[in-house]
Amino acid sequence: QVQLVESGGGLVQAGGSLRLSCAASGRTFSGVGMGWFRQAPGKEREFVASIGRSGSTTLYADSVKGRFTISRDNTKNTLYLQMNSLKPEDTAVYYCNADPARVIATRTAGVYWGQGTQVTVSA
Repeated sequence: QVQLVESGGGLVQAGGSLRLSCAASGRTFSGVGMGWFRQAPGKEREFVASIGRSGSTTLYADSVKGRFTISRDNTKNTLYLQMNSLKPEDTAVYYCNADPARVIATRTAGVYWGQGTQVTVSA
């Protein structure tokens, strides 16, 4: 079992920045591949970014590449998503995801999800 708790969402103007955090517990964090997904109103949940167990591999959706940075601190059992140059189309609920079977960064979702944190970007 992996428990995930996101934080850091909020309301920001277009062009602004936010940093999301995801605190993990219940399993050795360094043994779990991690990722971020998001779901906008009326749309399906979509992949945003992922990171391998060691942090040496990362993968991004084309829509966020160059603006978002995923990272992890295995000493703090925490996953991060630094979001810069935010756009109104980034508005969504952002979910942390964990996959014990994931070694490197991939686009697939694991079975463990956080409760989500709302990010709203105003024009």
